[in-house]
Formats: sequence, structure tokens, C-alpha cells
Amino acid sequence: MPKHVPTGPDIVTGPFPFSQVVEANGFVFLAGQVGNVPGTSGPVPGGIEAETRQMLENVGRLLRAVGLDYGDVVKATVYIRDFAEFNRMNAVYREFFPSEAPTRATVGVSALAADYRIEIEVVAAR
Repeated sequence: MPKHVPTGPDIVTGPFPFSQVVEANGFVFLAGQVGNVPGTSGPVPGGIEAETRQMLENVGRLLRAVGLDYGDVVKATVYIRDFAEFNRMNAVYREFFPSEAPTRATVGVSALAADYRIEIEVVAAR
């Protein structure tokens, strides 16, 4: 299957030169998602738990827009600014992936755009 860039009302595009979702060869790649309300900038208030929840809700919205769900995610990469918040992030993450979680790498970073605490990119399989 050649590369396909889905569009639709739940796939909000921004001013930056990247696609939110790309599908190729039975895999669906989501751009890095952060803890903002779609169409706005800046993190939701409430700390790492609120940002993680909103971030993962954004992932779910994009997955549903292409007919998938959290159970279809096979790989996640999490970028976190402060590993002291790792356990609190994980507690929220488990709510979205309670069993058969995807493989995951968690990477500590010194900064993320717009002062976000956390970002995730995922790959799902059809």
C-alpha cells in the first residue's frame, strides 16, 4: 500500500510542515501528540497527569478517525522532561493500555515545544 495521508474533521492540521497521521503498508503512524486541547496551543493545566491524559485522548481521537483504537497500537515512544514524574505518567498511561500494552521506549529530554512536560508518538497496525 502506498503512503496515504488521511484527512477529516478529527484530524486537526496545524501550521507546521508535518502530517498528523500517515498510513503505509498496514501501519498507521501518528505524529507526536502533546497534552493540549486540539486546535489550541500550550499544555492543559493540572500537571503531568492532566497532560498525559489529554495527550492520550488526542492519540485516541486520531486513531478513531482512521478506524482504529488503543488496542491497535504496537509501538509507543514517550518523551518526558522530568523522570521524577515517570510513575505519575505511568499511572495514567496504564488507564489507556491496561493489558497487552504496546512496546515502548521512554526518553528523557531537556525541553519540549511550548513548555510541555510530555509527548508521545505511536505506531498502530491494521
